[in-house]
Amino acid sequence: MLYFLRTTAIPLEEAGLALSVAAAISLPVVLLVGHLVDLVGAKRVLLAANAIQAVGYAGYLLVEARWQMQVVTALVAIGQAAFWASYSPTVAAITRPGERELWYGFLGALRNLGFAVGGLVAGLAITIGTSTAFHLVVAADAASYVLALVLLLGVPAHAPVRSGERANPLAGLTMVLRDRPFGALIVANGGYALCGLALNYAMPIYAAEMLRLPGWVTGAIFTINTVMVGLGQGLVVRAMTGHRRHRVMALANVAYAVGFVVMAAAGWLPVGAAVVGVLVATVVYTLGELLGGPVLTTVAVDSRPAELRGRYMAAYQLSWNLASIVGPVGFAWLLARGPAPVWVVLTVVSLAGVAMAPLLARVLPVAAARVTNAAS
Repeated sequence: MLYFLRTTAIPLEEAGLALSVAAAISLPVVLLVGHLVDLVGAKRVLLAANAIQAVGYAGYLLVEARWQMQVVTALVAIGQAAFWASYSPTVAAITRPGERELWYGFLGALRNLGFAVGGLVAGLAITIGTSTAFHLVVAADAASYVLALVLLLGVPAHAPVRSGERANPLAGLTMVLRDRPFGALIVANGGYALCGLALNYAMPIYAAEMLRLPGWVTGAIFTINTVMVGLGQGLVVRAMTGHRRHRVMALANVAYAVGFVVMAAAGWLPVGAAVVGVLVATVVYTLGELLGGPVLTTVAVDSRPAELRGRYMAAYQLSWNLASIVGPVGFAWLLARGPAPVWVVLTVVSLAGVAMAPLLARVLPVAAARVTNAAS
């Protein structure tokens, strides 16, 4: 969002609306992708997703009007939906039950090391403040998806699991939609996802536009988050060994809530103290990400049959897409009304996630199980 605010004349609320509309457009794509994963295999869909995102981000460089922003952000949203709906099944296909928290954690850490570099570059672009600096960052982003596509060509492709459900995509989708226990997981992850989007859509705008903190602070927010995940994810996942998954989920939401409270408090502090407050809040917030991500994804992957994994994970991905619809426009609307409302809402959402964790343990045996970090 900050890219469009700094390189175009598109107002904050219109930019937020465009991103939310883009996320809405991607919703039906998620369900289609789930069937495609079960039909042709996750790797092929993952390759296509990276190609779509490369084209979409390259299109950012041409945006001058809101309708152009709408087109390219919709393309990126479709690519992202396809990526995340096929990413988890791809990992599941080449790993074994019991060790998936480790693998999802490791891959998330590796991804975030890349984000750390991006955070530094973004902070530099914000500090420089010119349109050229922002354009160069986006061009590099587009190129990174091309590189990812090339690297994925070397990942082994696994044939999709054969099942009678495969002949009728609606049958598998209906089964997913009627699965109330899995639906509870989708709702819980939706709240977690909304909190997760605060890193990209609320914190940078809050620090740069609401508190008017130095440009390097925005870059530091991303860098702290990505370095902590990159260097600490493996340690945190191993520390989970022996603990029940639903309790780890609850603790993740507690960390989110505390981070949001500290972030809100920074709004009433002088600049120097506000900088410290924002950075401390980022550290606590990131602990929530370290705890929740690997466990939630593992529960989603392991709780249902492999032959329907594509469709189940696509439905799970809907929680992220719905959060992406509500998040940008909702955060923009709340931020336009002052520094506090967005953090109050996010704190309430986090506490709701804490309350839902025991429910998941009752309806999903996988959520009540202990983390083993060992293949079974």
